[in-house]
Order: sequence, then structure tokens, then C-alpha cells
Amino acid sequence: MNLTGVHFLLTYRCDTECDHCFVWGSPFQKGVIKLKEILFLLNEIRKVEAVKEISLEGGEPFLYYPIMVKAAREAVKLGFSVEIVTNGYWACSVEDALEWLKPFAEIENISLSLSSDYFHGEKWITEEAENAVKAAKKLGIPIIILAVSNPNISEKCPNEVLGVPVDISELRFRGRAAEKLVKNVEKRNWTEFKECPYEDLADPVRVHIDPLGYVHVCQGICIGDAFQKSFSKIIKEYKPYSHPIVEALLKNGPFGLAQKYGVPHKEFYADACHFCYEIRCTLRKLLPEVSEFLAPDQVYGEGLS
Repeated sequence: MNLTGVHFLLTYRCDTECDHCFVWGSPFQKGVIKLKEILFLLNEIRKVEAVKEISLEGGEPFLYYPIMVKAAREAVKLGFSVEIVTNGYWACSVEDALEWLKPFAEIENISLSLSSDYFHGEKWITEEAENAVKAAKKLGIPIIILAVSNPNISEKCPNEVLGVPVDISELRFRGRAAEKLVKNVEKRNWTEFKECPYEDLADPVRVHIDPLGYVHVCQGICIGDAFQKSFSKIIKEYKPYSHPIVEALLKNGPFGLAQKYGVPHKEFYADACHFCYEIRCTLRKLLPEVSEFLAPDQVYGEGLS
């Protein structure tokens, strides 16, 4: 596996419930990683020499601020570069944002990725995002803005804000988006979705580890439990064409996954993620034997109050 990055989902909890969220982030979500677990996993990840980058995200990682700061410091000490992904809810003013970000100005090899778009506010670049950008620039912390396209918005997203680049990505209809945003979107026949256009499942360059220890090659598609088995062993022993979910997706995409298990499904879908996600939701209900590969409940919107 050509793995260079590991993304920690520090928590599934978030201060908001954005319609496009693929892990169903919510104030009501369960799942928060403990500091001792982070430190344990960082040392396990070191055994995979190709991994150089750690991302701390959620949910919203700033909800567990001291744990996030400690995790960032320890990761850098171990030789990793660190990215922190946040929606910037905490940047109520530039002065406040400076206080939140000061600890990171003391850490080398750290950067900030700030989510801002019409899913997070009433314009592409929220006031909080602008405050965070101004504070990060004052402190010399590298920062970019991450935006997601919105099918209901015709206004063009800016390429940069205050000299900071805006990286806009295509909306993927999985997680909450598969329920909230597909109604008025143009759809295609299910037979057209014969590949995964977004993730290299055969040779991933990144994986996610969630608060429960699950290692995801795509959110909700798991290849092991890092609390039960060494992370380095999970990576070393990953055989994509022996994995009951990945194998079908590699051979023929979501179409192949539906065909392999004979899963009942609709005729039209918004994109490959939409089809794949709905097939996986159905598989979890029909075939309990594959549930360990399609976990946890949080990623499938289950258990929310």
C-alpha cells in the first residue's frame, strides 16, 4: 500500500449538522478518541515508514481543543507534518481567533484547513472563516480554505480570500447528503456506475482512523480495528481483492457491489457515492456477516437521537 497520510477522526461530534456531511457530524453523535489512544496510535503509525502526514479532523476537532493541541504537538515530535481541519466556529473575532491559534504558531510543520461554503453559512466565505484567515496569517500559520460545491447555489466560489487559496471540491452524495440533497439533483442509471471515481481502493495514499479504532479506506468501508490489531499489520496485510466490499468495487464499482450480493436498489442515482452508500446501507441490514467491514453505525446515520 502506497500510504503516506493518516487522518484521525478525533470525534464524530460537531457543533453543526451540515446537510453534506459524510460522517453525519452532529452535536448528538457518539465517539470521541482519548488522548492515550491517540498517542498509542501515533507510535503504531510510525512503524509504517511511508506515512509522513497526520490530519486531525472530525466532526469538529476544536470541540476537544486541549486533546487536539496535545495530539498535534506529539505528532510533530514524532516527525509527522500535521494538518488540522475545522469549520472555524471558534473564530468569533480576529482577536479570539488569535487566542485559539497561538499554540499552533509554536509548532513546526503544522497547517490549517478551514471549511467554508454555503453548507457552513450564508455565503461562500463565512465571517468566522475570514477571522481565522486573518489570525492565521498574523501568526504565520499556513492555511487554506476548503469549499464544497452546492447544487442549489449558482454564485461562483472565489479562488482565494485575503490571499489564501480556496480549494473547491465536488459534492459527493454519501452520508447525510444521500438523504438531504438528492431530491432535485439530476440522476443517472445505476448501470453507469462501474467504477469508484474518487478513491484508489487498491492502493490508498491515505486512510482514516476513527474514535472506535476502525481503519477506513473510504468512510464506512473498514479494513481493520487498530485497537485490536497493530495498525502496521493491518496496512501490511491489506489485500483489496480479498476484501468482501473493496473487491467488488474494484472490479465493477457500485454496480459490481450490487450485482455481487443481489441487493435490491433504485434505478437512478445522483453519483457513484450515492449508489455505493445506499447499497452499503442495505447490505448492513441484509447481511450481518459483512457488518464488520461496513462500520461503524455513526457513518451510516444510526444511533442519532
